[in-house]
Amino acid sequence: MYNKDSIGKRIAFWIITAIILLVVLGPLLWVYLTAFKPAQDIFTGQLSQQFMFTPTLENFDRLFNQFPFFQNLLNTLIVSVVSTIFVMIIAVPAAYSFARWNTGGGHLLFVTISTRMFPAVVAALPFFIVFRNLGLLDTRTALVLLYMYFNVSFATFLLYGFFRDVPAELEQAALIDGYGRFNIFRRIVIPLILPGIATTSVFCLIWSWNEFLFAFLFTRNAAKTVTVLISSFWGSIDIQYGTMAAGAAISILPTLIAAWFMQRYIVRGLTFGAVKG
Repeated sequence: MYNKDSIGKRIAFWIITAIILLVVLGPLLWVYLTAFKPAQDIFTGQLSQQFMFTPTLENFDRLFNQFPFFQNLLNTLIVSVVSTIFVMIIAVPAAYSFARWNTGGGHLLFVTISTRMFPAVVAALPFFIVFRNLGLLDTRTALVLLYMYFNVSFATFLLYGFFRDVPAELEQAALIDGYGRFNIFRRIVIPLILPGIATTSVFCLIWSWNEFLFAFLFTRNAAKTVTVLISSFWGSIDIQYGTMAAGAAISILPTLIAAWFMQRYIVRGLTFGAVKG
């Protein structure tokens, strides 16, 4: 038997849950429905036609045949994966150094984090001039370097909390048993913070995958990413909602799949480390 207070709490819980699901899943549902709609049904005033329509692949056909979608998607994949790999190669030992030996007395960690404290557009002009002089504009290398610059500080700060939670006594016991510093780091510390590494990698990958500002400013054709391509469907005269939705429906799939397969590590990471506050 449930009392009135318990029933009220359950009703409030399900109402709040339904609102959150509507806010989170509503835009995704609209994107996937629009991707399969004929142009005349996208903005019909009848509510029934929002969900009841004859599916079509004309939006995907236009996307694949009239635009370099696969090339732009490949660019996005390469710069996201490569930049994330290099970010983790730099951030893991850096965060371990800050957490275990307080390298730089706290000042160096603050300087590292400070790169995330100003609007990203502030760094656009200096980077643009440097990359233009180096001949790196409209190249994947430029985007990889930019994403590394911003994600290294974020990843270092996030991993710093995970390393801080690893008991120093474990490493001291391993030292007594004859382990070297590198073997302690590789065999004891890294396995303990794997959830943190997985969580940080997914966040960096998603940020790089969805990044738009620098991709828009630093690329034209050869290194254009899928976010820039999708934005081009929003013209001053015509807005191609169907093509835009088709591109979005495909481009968000990899991040959704990555988050799905890594959810076990992400949940553990969010409850163990710096993110928990």
